[in-house]
Amino acid sequence: MVMMAGLKRDNVYMDDFDKSVFINCPFDADYRQMILSILFTVKYLGFIPKVSLEKSDAGTARLANIVSLVESCKFGIHDLSRILAIKKGDYARMNMPFELGIDYGCKVYKGGHHKDKKILVLEKGKYRYQKALSDLSGSDIKSHNDEPIKVVQAIRDWFVTEELKRGVGYTRIWYAFNDFTSDLYDKLVAEGHESKDFNEVPIPEIMSYMDLWFKKV
Repeated sequence: MVMMAGLKRDNVYMDDFDKSVFINCPFDADYRQMILSILFTVKYLGFIPKVSLEKSDAGTARLANIVSLVESCKFGIHDLSRILAIKKGDYARMNMPFELGIDYGCKVYKGGHHKDKKILVLEKGKYRYQKALSDLSGSDIKSHNDEPIKVVQAIRDWFVTEELKRGVGYTRIWYAFNDFTSDLYDKLVAEGHESKDFNEVPIPEIMSYMDLWFKKV
């Protein structure tokens, strides 16, 4: 539960800002298990993941929503693994590096508590991003090779290094994630979903299932 009783700082509740994580990553079907493992890991570690899909109000401009989310989060996780086209005829995904730029700009230029923002950049391969975004050369980019267990490890290690100082091993989080997905499968079937439709369940709905699961364990 998000506590709203914290001290107010620059019109942002500290409890919210200091625990909130902006998630900037692909949302396509091929990335589905990756995004679910990211969201689960963030929640497991006691933080609040925020994604642009949380709001679907057609009257709210997407870019304004993203800026608002970035400003509300101390942490940002940005996956650039779709920055390069996968096959001939594809376009590179520019949304992810663009949103990373917004987050970095907020940290550097906005001032106040935003200077405390921390950013994790993920990629598929360790040095692949340099061909498309050379400005990040020398940055500590974490690679995951499109493997959910590796993204769990990268996020766990980053939070421990930057904020928590200690924490459970990433394999425990990974086993818990697999327990959750198994329980989620049973719950979705019981509620009338067909297995072929699982990838169509909205991310905010999956996040609510995660919250219920954490309350029970």
